[in-house]
Amino acid sequence: MWFNHPKPVVSRKPVATLVQQHSDPQPLLVPTPHHDTPFLQAQDVASLVPIEFSVRYGFWEYVAFMWQHAGYLIRRRRIAAPASWYMQCKSTWSAGFHFILQGRSRVTYQFTIDQHGIVRSGPGGVTLIAWHDVTGMRSYPRGRMLLLKRGTLPLPARCLDAAQSANLAGYATWIRMQ
Repeated sequence: MWFNHPKPVVSRKPVATLVQQHSDPQPLLVPTPHHDTPFLQAQDVASLVPIEFSVRYGFWEYVAFMWQHAGYLIRRRRIAAPASWYMQCKSTWSAGFHFILQGRSRVTYQFTIDQHGIVRSGPGGVTLIAWHDVTGMRSYPRGRMLLLKRGTLPLPARCLDAAQSANLAGYATWIRMQ
């Protein structure tokens, strides 16, 4: 079996013997934590600023959120091409259909995001979403999507100014640290 070992052109010794003779060099780049983002320096929840805004969803905006989120879920589950396209179309159509049935384009929602959770006020009442119900936050071109244990909550970027968007990024970092 000695003849099965690969041998380099210059030496007749097996490659494994030559590799053992050399030690690994020290890495040139050592990763250091980034301290330029103020929210990564925040050690507790009290340093996060509450965010208040209102939103009235548009049909095409909502459908675009659902299309992108369905694409993410399908890619994560590694579903093949024909089935993935069908599933993405079907789930987006279903979300758009429910959007129309529930009349969400006629409703303005008031949001308050703080250290206790997310409060959504609308004509149907007030909904409190605790942070332990939020499993993650994804960024899409149109805004951010809160991933809840049961469902999703799109937050359009057009409703947030630069400071609120930065604070929302701080909450996203805080969610990942929990």
